[in-house]
Amino acid sequence: MFKRFYLLLGSHTFLIVPLIFTSPAAAVQLLGRAILRADTFTPGPTSGQQISIPFTEQQPVQGFSAVLPGPKPGTFRVLADNGFGLKNNSADFLLRVYAVEPDFTTGQVFPVNFQTGERLTRFSQESFLQLNDRNNQIDFPLIAEQSLYPETTIPVDSKIQSNRWLTGADFDIESFRQASDGTYWFGDEFGPFLLHVSADGQVLDAPIPLPNFLGLGDNPLVQSPDNPQLDSTANLGGSNGFEGLALNSSGTKLYAMLEGALQPDDQRDRLLINEFDLATKKYTGKTFFYQRDPLGRAIGDLTAINDHEFLVIERDNRTGDPNNPEFPRPAEFKRIYKIDINQIDSDGFVQKELLVDLLNIPDPNNLGGNGTTDGVFTFPFVTIESVLPVDDKTLLVINDNNYPFSKGRSPDQPDNNEFILIQLDQSLNLAPSQATPVPEPMTILGSAVAFDFGILFNAKKRQ
Repeated sequence: MFKRFYLLLGSHTFLIVPLIFTSPAAAVQLLGRAILRADTFTPGPTSGQQISIPFTEQQPVQGFSAVLPGPKPGTFRVLADNGFGLKNNSADFLLRVYAVEPDFTTGQVFPVNFQTGERLTRFSQESFLQLNDRNNQIDFPLIAEQSLYPETTIPVDSKIQSNRWLTGADFDIESFRQASDGTYWFGDEFGPFLLHVSADGQVLDAPIPLPNFLGLGDNPLVQSPDNPQLDSTANLGGSNGFEGLALNSSGTKLYAMLEGALQPDDQRDRLLINEFDLATKKYTGKTFFYQRDPLGRAIGDLTAINDHEFLVIERDNRTGDPNNPEFPRPAEFKRIYKIDINQIDSDGFVQKELLVDLLNIPDPNNLGGNGTTDGVFTFPFVTIESVLPVDDKTLLVINDNNYPFSKGRSPDQPDNNEFILIQLDQSLNLAPSQATPVPEPMTILGSAVAFDFGILFNAKKRQ
């Protein structure tokens, strides 16, 4: 990728002359970084009341757990998860998808109109999609049907009740994809369920459970202890549901990936990827096995490259910059792999190839700010849950900042939402439908304006 610098020359008229410098020979490196501050809010019902940090008439814009292309190039739609991490503390957190524009020139992230992608001055009703069940499709009780938030004496907000807005105590949505008809499919962790939603946020069908295709244990379904319809023994740990959900490049199949192993499974490093047919709205019964690394504890995302190759984020449960001695147990395993479901090894696992070590990203242009030490950028967050191909050699990666709890950059400050661009050292076999162009970042914007008495240079430094 090119790095561009610009000069404005001329005594009375201006001429823009691009000076183009090529990057070093293909190598993994940081290409850009943009930050959405942790303390970012949008209007909504008061949230955080069950964590004793009430955000009055506000909802935090946080917990990004999946990303899709936005309405115009350079914009993205990002999924907020269930809120504050648990079913019993997130009943006042609304389930939304936000539209944003990371500006890799200024290092800032801006809200944009959800439909048009036009930049906005602040997050507002124009910048998000609110999930709701106005058509009464969900077949178990919702927070909107309650008088009080669970285990509290706090009344449920009247707008949640009247609009049947979905909350973080109803679902823990961690992944999503948009089908060719414009509708969305969400992967949930509480069930785990697949949730089908219209382009305007309305639930279209009852949540779809996952059959226990391997027949491990007595439960015919895969169910977590947070499943509202649990009628047998839970066979999946809490927060181990559909962390990853990929749509193949043909747009015909979803691939729903569990974050953790089934509890009756003797192979504790085996994570299941389940194929789902969009035409019939049913699982095909085809299951693929992903082998978790001994240092890994969970996956963060599953994203299609083409019809048979996918990107997987795998991570440990640790947080903190390894270069910062204030973290006694810093992060040690955050990686992005490429897998191929057409290539199965002798033990039945899909082929797996390391693409990026997120704790060791070369940063020769010093773009990483406080994340770079001695020319190496680290992405040391406990949860990294969004990856999207920009082109065949560039990935967009976003952390889930778990506001206000996670502290991976500084032990005394809540993490920001960080958007980074990473150049790969190899080309992906990326289907055209999977590419997501963004404006090219510039490390420096140099401008020279020629006057009769000389030239004035101004450098604009990346945040």
